[in-house]
Amino acid sequence: MKTINKVILGLTIVGSLTSLAAAGDAALFKKCAGCHGMNAEKKALGKSQVIQGWKASKIETALNGYKDGSYGGPMKALMKGQVATLNEAQIKSLAKYIESKK
Repeated sequence: MKTINKVILGLTIVGSLTSLAAAGDAALFKKCAGCHGMNAEKKALGKSQVIQGWKASKIETALNGYKDGSYGGPMKALMKGQVATLNEAQIKSLAKYIESKK
């Protein structure tokens, strides 16, 4: 009986952490949604590419490139400021979240 309780407790904790992570990703994306749309369906300020449908790896490359100044077109300076405070884990998580937008 104690083993079953431990398993249930463990699954509850994992579920809670997953929900918290998803909420964190949505909070990170709010800043993006202002220009890219709630489902990443818009060209930001009419100048960028639509990022909906991009693979997480492509999004990560773009975000890291904006951060270090090695990527971007007309939105490069604006995006550098947007991603400057994101750490590697946040960039990975945000990229996966954006990839899920359909």
